[in-house]
Amino acid sequence: MRIALFSDIHANLPALGACLAAIDAQQPDAVYCLGDLVGYNVWPNEVIDAIRRRGIPAIMGNYDQGIGTGSNDCGCAYKTDAEKAMGQVSIAYTNSVVTEASRAYLRTLPAHIRVEFRIDGQPLMLLLVHGSPRRINEYLFENRPEKSLLHLIEEAGADILCFGHTHQPYHRVLHDAAGRPRHAVNTGSVGKPKDGDPRGCFVLLTIDRTSTVQVEFIRFEYDVEKAAQAIEESPLPGAYAEKLRKGF
Repeated sequence: MRIALFSDIHANLPALGACLAAIDAQQPDAVYCLGDLVGYNVWPNEVIDAIRRRGIPAIMGNYDQGIGTGSNDCGCAYKTDAEKAMGQVSIAYTNSVVTEASRAYLRTLPAHIRVEFRIDGQPLMLLLVHGSPRRINEYLFENRPEKSLLHLIEEAGADILCFGHTHQPYHRVLHDAAGRPRHAVNTGSVGKPKDGDPRGCFVLLTIDRTSTVQVEFIRFEYDVEKAAQAIEESPLPGAYAEKLRKGF
């Protein structure tokens, strides 16, 4: 079973188009979106339409929740007053352009997707969330202490926990008391990377008949300048364009 997983598009239509083309080239058996379709760029409706046309199962991200409910709070953890001020412009802009059909779709997205495999009669649980199993906007960074991360995965009843939200891809393998591997997989970001690489990212997850889990991070080029210029020609803060160009 080969599964493509992606998240954090953030209304970046050029990035999504390139992502879907790269996924198609891999010919996976299943495709899932881990949320945050909207915010920070000018194509929220077009991104939603593309996901819906393809019939890609998606879960709700914190930004999707904010826009879906018509809130002025995206649940984002901005670190400075300047970032908070820019964030207010972004969510106000997105609320002003999103259609009611798009809002209704975001409002009804599920909080998580749980997929149970039976491999030679043994269960293998894949859990897809946006932030964490506990909170839609909890950040699971790569440097989280092993004991804390393992406890969270075990508490959620997952063998493979996949999530986004930090925009920084990683894969960690942890072992429980019985020596069984548990996987934590951050899918990175399609449309707003924050790991210093402006290319978009998705994950190809492969599960074989022995329950071996392989995780491949696939980076793809897209028209960053088109996305950046769209921001600069809109009411959105120009700083978001520079972030796309530099991948932070």
